Amino acid sequence: MKFLDLLRMSSSNLLRRKLRTALTVLGVVIGTASIVVMISLGLGLQKSSLEQIEQYGGLTTINVNTWGNWDSSSSNTEELRIDDALVEKIAAMPHVEIASPMLSVNVLAKQGAYMGNLQVYGMTQEAMKSMNMEVGEGTLPPANGGLQFFYGNQVITNFYNAKTNEYYWDTMTVPDVDLMKDPVFVIFDTDAYYNSTSGGDGSGKVTAPPKKYIIPTSGLMAGTVDDYSENSYNVYADIDQLKAMLKKIFKGKAIPGQPTNKAGKPYKEIYYDQVYVKVDSMENVQEIQKAIQDMGYGASSNAEWMQQTKDQMKMIQLVLGGIGAVSLFVAAIGIANTMMMSIYERTKEIGIIKVLGCDMNNIRTMFLLEAGFIGFFGGLVGLILSETISFVINMVAAGADGSGYYSGISYIPVWLVLAALVFAVLVGMVAGFFPALRAMKLSPLAAIRNE
Repeated sequence: MKFLDLLRMSSSNLLRRKLRTALTVLGVVIGTASIVVMISLGLGLQKSSLEQIEQYGGLTTINVNTWGNWDSSSSNTEELRIDDALVEKIAAMPHVEIASPMLSVNVLAKQGAYMGNLQVYGMTQEAMKSMNMEVGEGTLPPANGGLQFFYGNQVITNFYNAKTNEYYWDTMTVPDVDLMKDPVFVIFDTDAYYNSTSGGDGSGKVTAPPKKYIIPTSGLMAGTVDDYSENSYNVYADIDQLKAMLKKIFKGKAIPGQPTNKAGKPYKEIYYDQVYVKVDSMENVQEIQKAIQDMGYGASSNAEWMQQTKDQMKMIQLVLGGIGAVSLFVAAIGIANTMMMSIYERTKEIGIIKVLGCDMNNIRTMFLLEAGFIGFFGGLVGLILSETISFVINMVAAGADGSGYYSGISYIPVWLVLAALVFAVLVGMVAGFFPALRAMKLSPLAAIRNE
């Protein structure tokens, strides 16, 4: 018997008992939809978690510091410092694309009645471009033309009204500060400022107010005060320009945050707070991180966090998938029951086919095809239902949140659609296997005599 004939007979047998077939298919629909929706929730949770990790920093970046690998039990009392030599050593490591020193300084910025405490980070041009900071206005800080600041989109919330001492979070009103068009006065010697406003440094001497500098704005990061990213609250500048400005302002004095010798005198060299390291691929991050830690320095990255998140998400997906699989298992029992009932009702038909010389394998194939059809159509409709449910879940979640952040709580990739359809067909054929074997073993004469 030809395969096309078997297909035609299988489909016609299913259509002969439409209600029973429809109810069996419905069981597969519910089972497939359950397992797909459950897994999609786990995938959506993983996807949103990884996106959140990406917001807190790139997946191929490492932050090197002097405190992250500190061991109180160590007998090594030598103070670790980050200098140009260390930056060059890290840059020469295999798989390292960028190694940029990071110099941070706390400043006071003033514009009109508003004042803000800002954290300024000096970095190389190459490093700032690699951070994928979307520019809303202007440009990133240039390497030439003097010191210029590039402000994160949420920096403006750090400004407060000096007359009322109210911040943005007190009034939920964005401060009347235009960082791009109006001049910004910056105080680098914050200790001198606070001493001058509080009556001195405690020694009885009156501290003169520090000089204010107008620092041009090179640009603003794209986004509103509600759009958070790792760089939203930071101010960036070219590191060479920042170093030159600090040396000019604190000439002969210790720069705040910089180490001093035993006599309290500053070193000639400016030491850095961190090193920004960008690795060529995520697979090499932990290797570079381990090499830096072996040098005695602290090295942190999102790779460890991401791996922990992935492991947790796998467990969640297994649990959710197992819950959905129960429904598909129940559907498989329904398929087996339908096929067994079909065999009992078609016993005489099976006997006649055997007497006419039909191959045993053809009989088995015919019943397996019927079970496969049930699995295929049930899986197909189940996928349509799961896509609908997923869409509704995302719409409800986005509406309840208000910001739309949770709009991807359910995520159904293409591979899940294909896997679910194949799995539904396999479940149907496995459920129909034993009834098919029973049909093969029926005695032709006994089957013909059956009424």
